[in-house]
Order: sequence, then C-alpha cells, then structure tokens
Amino acid sequence: MIRVVIFFILINLKSSKTIFLSIAFFCIEVLSFAQLNQISRFEIPQDENTNDYKVISLEGKGLLVYRRFYNKGFISLEVTRMDTTLQKQWVGIITLDNSLSMLQARVSNNNIFILFKQRNSSKSDFQILEINSDTGNYGYHLISNAIPFNPSEFIVTQNAAWMGGYFNYRPIIIHYNFNTQTAKALPGFFNEPGELNQLKAYNNGAVDVVVIAKNVERKKCLWIRNYNPEGNLIKTTIIEPEEKKNFIYGRSVKIQNDEQIVGGVYGRNTEFSRGLFIASVNPYGEYSVNYYNFADLSNFFNYMKDGKQKRIKNRIERRKVNGKKIKFNYRFLVHDIIPYGDQYILLGEAFYPTYIYPAYYKNFQRFTYDPRIKSDIIFDEFQYTHAMIIGFNKEGKLAWDNSFELNDIKARELTQFVKIQTEQSRIVLLYLFQNQIRSKIIKDSKVLEGMAQEEMKTKYQSDESKSPDTETSHLDHWYKDYFFAYGIQNVKNLTEGDVSLHRKVFFINKLNYK
Repeated sequence: MIRVVIFFILINLKSSKTIFLSIAFFCIEVLSFAQLNQISRFEIPQDENTNDYKVISLEGKGLLVYRRFYNKGFISLEVTRMDTTLQKQWVGIITLDNSLSMLQARVSNNNIFILFKQRNSSKSDFQILEINSDTGNYGYHLISNAIPFNPSEFIVTQNAAWMGGYFNYRPIIIHYNFNTQTAKALPGFFNEPGELNQLKAYNNGAVDVVVIAKNVERKKCLWIRNYNPEGNLIKTTIIEPEEKKNFIYGRSVKIQNDEQIVGGVYGRNTEFSRGLFIASVNPYGEYSVNYYNFADLSNFFNYMKDGKQKRIKNRIERRKVNGKKIKFNYRFLVHDIIPYGDQYILLGEAFYPTYIYPAYYKNFQRFTYDPRIKSDIIFDEFQYTHAMIIGFNKEGKLAWDNSFELNDIKARELTQFVKIQTEQSRIVLLYLFQNQIRSKIIKDSKVLEGMAQEEMKTKYQSDESKSPDTETSHLDHWYKDYFFAYGIQNVKNLTEGDVSLHRKVFFINKLNYK
C-alpha cells in the first residue's frame, strides 16, 4: 500500500514575497505478508507393502517414524529417529507378536510409548512398547486386564499410562503404574452410561477425566474427576447446564491458583449443538457458565457464500426484533483450550455426516444403479464446513470470535484438521488438504490475510505432484513455530537425469510461517 502525505511549507524570500510551496512526500508503507517456508523434505520410495508409515513429534529432538511390515512370516516394527533437519539418526527393527494390534503412540520423558492389544483373542490384556529416543533401546510393559474394551484414549505421565474406553456403554479408565507394574480401574466410573471426552495430563503427573453423563434429572452434565499421579480420586466437580440445555462435549484445562476453565458445546437435545459454553471453576468446585448461541457470534457464518450469509443474518435480525428464539443446529467438535496472552482460545470444527445408497456405485465419475444390491442407506464420510475460534478471559467472558472455511475436507473418522500457531500480534490457522497447505491469518476478530493456499514442495525442482496424486496427508505441530506434513504421494519427473519418471514416496516436509 502506498500512502501520499502532503506537507505545506512556508518560505520567506528576500523579495519580501511569501511563497507557499506544496511538496508531496511519498511515504511507502510496506505491509508484510506471512510467507510459508518449506524448509526441508525427506522421502522414502514406496511399493504395495510399505505404505503404513506414522510419524510422531519428539519436539526439539526431532521426529519418530514407524511402520509395521511383514518380515519372513513375522510382523515387525521399523522405527526411525530423525533430527530436526530430517536427517536419520538411527533405524531399528523390532519383531512383534503376530496376535497384537497396534493402537496409539505417545511421547513422554524422552521415550516413545506404543500401545498394543490382543487381536481376535479372549484375552483383554495390553502391551506397551517403550523405546528410548536417544539410544533406540526398548522394553515391554505387560498389562493384565480383566475388562474387555478398546481404548479410545491413551496418555502417558511421568510414572503411569492411562487408557480410556467403554465397556457396555460405560466409560472405563485403566491406570498402569510403571514403577509397581500394577494396573487398576479408576474409581468413579463403570456405574452409569456416559461419553468420555478427555484425559488431560499435567506436568506433576495428575490427570483430569472429563465425561458427559446424565444426572438424576436426566440432564446431560459435565463431570470432571481429578486424579493424583497414583490414580487416586481427589475431587469430582459436576457442572450442570441451565434449564432446557444439555452439555454435548467439553474440554478442560487448569489455570493459575488451581482454577479451571471448561469449554464446549451445548444443545437442546444430545446430538446437535446450538452454541458454545465457557465455564470457570474455582478450587472449591463453584462455577459459573456463559452461553454463546451460534447466531450471536460475529463471524460464525462467514464460511457461506455472500448471498446465503446475508440471508441468514437478515433472518437473525428479524427474529431478534420479533423477540423469537434463534435456533441453529450444528454438529461440532471442540479441541483443547490454549493459553493466549492473558486470554484463552477454544477451537472447534463443524461437520455433518454424509450417506450413500450401496445400490448406487460410482463408475467413471457417474453414479449407476445396481438392482442386485439390496441394502439401506449407510454412512459414508464426515463433511467438514468450517472451523470456529473464540478468545475469552478466565471468567469465561467472550472477547472475540473468528472462523476459517474448510473446503473439500472429508474424513471417515472425526479428527482435528486445523492447527494453530499463536504469536503476540497474530494467529496463524492452517490445514493440509491433499497436496495444498491452506492458511488464514487473524488478529482476534480481524482477518489480516484471507484464505491462501500453496502447493507442497517436492524433492526436485522439476517434480510434479498435483493434489489428486496425494493419497494421504497429515499436518501437525512440531516444535516452536515449526510444523511437519507427511503422507503418500505419486510424483512425476520428466527432466532429471537419473530420477525415475514416476515414483511413489512417503514424504515428510518441515515448514513454518514467517
């Protein structure tokens, strides 16, 4: 942007004439735009047997890349330690029990913990593989468990592993102590049906468990149970919604002075949400809850086209004038609460399920009816529409809101797509879709830079990899202001001398915004 500033200068000449000179000074004000820096890239050639790579951050120590593969009739685990420049530090091969299913991996105390469960067996036992990220040395923790369940939550603290899931629609948490090598089911669960929302670990080894469950009045409340590092129940806080409201999903975080903030979504029924809530809880369990209807947020409908957005806002204003209630129903997934200066940030993503008729199958981009297939409508994928980000103070008072449109995003399982990089003067929102990194930069409710997208760089300058050529892609925070993207790509190259014309690769890209 060029700004012209005009100064009027009065000059007295010897001829006693006074002349006004109008001098224009052109002051060039440069607006600095954020730039995506793709710093380095790592590739591994792929074939039909080597496409199961997973990556987990070791923060400033690098990355851990691991995959399962068949080796002489046995299932083996290949583990590779990378540094922050994407250079290999060591590679190890671990032979696995063929009856084990690999579930989740976590990093704690410089070690990697991978959770396994018996597959197709009457046993409900678990195994945790612990790998030292510096040396590659490893060992197993065998966990005897009498209650059959599949863990959906897995965290590791200083001296324990915590696994959460469901048995007969009831939440269950197993605590395994690494020092005593004993496991137990945590008290406070296993009585009533409920929905396990979060296992939140803290630096001292304590853990909060957040569950949505009905109270005696059949209202969906939010239960927060605080456990010490040994898995002993310290305190239970029950947050009840106001009349004609139900809590649907919530996330919690402790702040200074043992106070707690809880954020999530509420609705009239137990499936669709009508807005966001923020609750502040003091050390004695006393709380206050603030509710924010989606219609009261300034930027909630910005993902829509201008015409539809205008109609929606006009409808909201008419209903407000007439004193009628405003009802918008959304499915909404909220993520962890993030400190941001003297405020806090809550990020959520809106989605809806899509369904298909199996009697219609896709053939050359057209849907064809097959009368031989007899089946009802079935679930296909989750379609994401947009992300919502709000800022609030420790009392739960809304300070600002903003949004980020999510184009084309579909997933078979609900997961977090939008990642956040917070800085003093701005917030970077970004997600990876196929081969494109899409970003938006905001400052509270203002948009500093709208939607931008950039193709991910490949290894060679003459490489070509279009979005449809990317089979899988993931984006996650690494350390400081760095992110890593990884997945499977099909790459074409027609000019490099000794490079294959077509290659399928597993890739990792290191990137950040400046």
